Amino acid sequence: MATSLCITIICILFITSSSAHDEKNVTNNPADQLVAIVNSNRTAHKASSLGNNPGLACIALQYIKAYQGNCDDVGKSKKPADSEFAETFAPKCGVESSTLAPITGRVLGCQSEYVNPDKAFTEILTMKNRSLNIIYNTTYTEVGAAVSGSGGGGPYFWCLLFSNGKSNSSFLLEGGAAKITSPGCFSGANDDCSGAYGWSQNLNLMFIFAGVFAVICYTIGV
Repeated sequence: MATSLCITIICILFITSSSAHDEKNVTNNPADQLVAIVNSNRTAHKASSLGNNPGLACIALQYIKAYQGNCDDVGKSKKPADSEFAETFAPKCGVESSTLAPITGRVLGCQSEYVNPDKAFTEILTMKNRSLNIIYNTTYTEVGAAVSGSGGGGPYFWCLLFSNGKSNSSFLLEGGAAKITSPGCFSGANDDCSGAYGWSQNLNLMFIFAGVFAVICYTIGV
């Protein structure tokens, strides 16, 4: 009887976990959340909020992928060349080359563990004064954000690209939608995304539920 009860409980826990994860997928895009945080901080510093441009954001995701998971390269001279924006990143996203505008600001951060967008902003992206100067620059009009893990887990990259292009006429997408490339999330695409998390979040949930299961079984004497 006790064994059957344990089996029933663990099934309920895993079903609940799957449902919660599915709901999380439906309601969560950390790249969009990051843009909201950027705009909130800009307005608090008397700067205007920025347009959330999906074409620019998709390019930000390609910018992340150019590092090939090498977190140690962030902040060094190994950053992608300017030529890659037009030659590689834009075509992969389906951004019309004639609508490319200058990238006037870049902020990139990386660390081994995933954190929520609030912490990514305060603990990864704005640790240097130079980054803050970029984020609060009053000449920008548009922003694109992206976040992605590497190899099914960490390290996790966060990227903000800024431009002073004209709204509704820069970084336009062929067919009106960006080409989706996984893993990773980018802002402004009007889609739900959990691709930044990799397997680590699922594993964490499994460990939590396994621990709960063990305690329940121990308590009822199985």
